[in-house]
Amino acid sequence: MTDRIERDIVIAAAPERVWAIVTRAEHLGTWFADAGATIDLRPGGELTLTWKEYGVSRGVVETVEPHTTFAFRWALDDGAPGDGNSTRVVFTLTPDGDGTRLRVVESGFDGLAGGPEQQAKHVEQNTEGWRLELDELRAYAESHPA
Repeated sequence: MTDRIERDIVIAAAPERVWAIVTRAEHLGTWFADAGATIDLRPGGELTLTWKEYGVSRGVVETVEPHTTFAFRWALDDGAPGDGNSTRVVFTLTPDGDGTRLRVVESGFDGLAGGPEQQAKHVEQNTEGWRLELDELRAYAESHPA
């Protein structure tokens, strides 16, 4: 098992546009969480992501470096993020020609409660989740006006 998931994609949109899509609630609640989102975009700010099928995930913003790095910790259950129930997600944006290279790293699976089997299950589910969600992000960024 691995403690981290890594994925890179290139999006045909400027870093400023991609930044808005990964940090503003009206966008997060569309391409990522399909039933809405809230975000207080500052270190220590609260984040909620709501899915029709999966319910609400709560998080806390950790890093805000406009147009380059956004990181948050989110709970993989219904509680507030903390030891044993959360992982860290980091979005890194870099210019790539006329577009943006977006790198996502989610880490901390080895620290989840439930033992190796449960940890491996979260890695598997989130690996597939990021594959789907980042494809949705790219399609959203490339087809919706700013």
